[in-house]
Amino acid sequence: MKPDYAGGGLVNLMASIAQACGGRARHAPLRLLPANELLEARNVVLFVIDGLGEDYLRRRGAGGELERRRRGAITSVFPPTTASAITTTYTGATPLEHGLTGWFTYFGEAGCVGAPLPFVSRGDHRPLQERGATPERLFTAAPLFDGLAVESHVVTSSDIVESHYNLRHCAATRRWPYETADQLVAQVEAAAKSSDQRKLIYAYWPHYDRVSHHHGSESERALQELALIDAAFGRMLAALRGTESIVVATADHGFVDVAPEESLELPPALAAQLRFPLCGERRVAYCLVHEPTAFLRAAQDWLGERAEVRPSAELVAEGWFGPGIAHPRLAERVGDVALVMRGRYTIKDWAPGETRFLHVGNHGGTSGAEMTIPLVVASA
Repeated sequence: MKPDYAGGGLVNLMASIAQACGGRARHAPLRLLPANELLEARNVVLFVIDGLGEDYLRRRGAGGELERRRRGAITSVFPPTTASAITTTYTGATPLEHGLTGWFTYFGEAGCVGAPLPFVSRGDHRPLQERGATPERLFTAAPLFDGLAVESHVVTSSDIVESHYNLRHCAATRRWPYETADQLVAQVEAAAKSSDQRKLIYAYWPHYDRVSHHHGSESERALQELALIDAAFGRMLAALRGTESIVVATADHGFVDVAPEESLELPPALAAQLRFPLCGERRVAYCLVHEPTAFLRAAQDWLGERAEVRPSAELVAEGWFGPGIAHPRLAERVGDVALVMRGRYTIKDWAPGETRFLHVGNHGGTSGAEMTIPLVVASA
């Protein structure tokens, strides 16, 4: 499933919000939520629930606070993963434009594969600053909040609120940390009532994603997490009553659960051809290799029907990463060859210093479960 960047996707939701808040929309507005619907709201609240796919919400959250206010489905970006999609919500830019193409990205500026959100190198977990990189050099897309004509507030988990990634993208905002769902609701309410000015309040909940990675999205733990945040959403609407707010809830991606036998490890003969460890995601991996043609043939022979093995440049040309002016380092960040896993398969290699573990829940691939996210709209 390919993202809809022309009016039916996450990037278009951000265009509607930017336009409604007096900013510049980089792309077409969202068909399901045009900007004029948000113009009369004193507070526009965007609530991003990490990992909550459209299919999962409709099946497992039927009749709940979120599902009852669901307006429809939209698509994430490619790859549908936190580093790419959350950066789209922070910038309004497509992955082609902002250049963050997965949890692991090759950063030529640092000469290594790094994880942009924790801002460390892969394997040894060294701060990327020690390799000469700064958030300003790696994250070049202008933050959405910088150009708005309203107050901007970000409500996010206390363990990431002051991260390098968040500080770069949210410097123009007032930041409200929380530790529990009750505190999340209280902080959103406090932000909404902090002044009489028009505001954009961006709230982020990471915990459903974390639980689903470790236990699986179909696990009892994940269902409990959905129930917790669904109830919190209801309390949020009640707390905002009378504040002239519109609350828009969505996600960055959905999930597929992967059995151990579907979790593939790159064999030594192929790993030896890599110039750097695999980048991207376990559901779509970018390979920086010595001989792209030879690697592509060998990877096709080994993977067979379990993956589509393609030159990465073809995915760019076909518009998977979106429209716009490409990030100047996009080509190196997507590598030479892409392994786009089919079915529920994943692919992994292991860098020195990494703990070997398997995720049960995975995302970043092209299935509808991963790509499609809900659009929930409620007035308060």
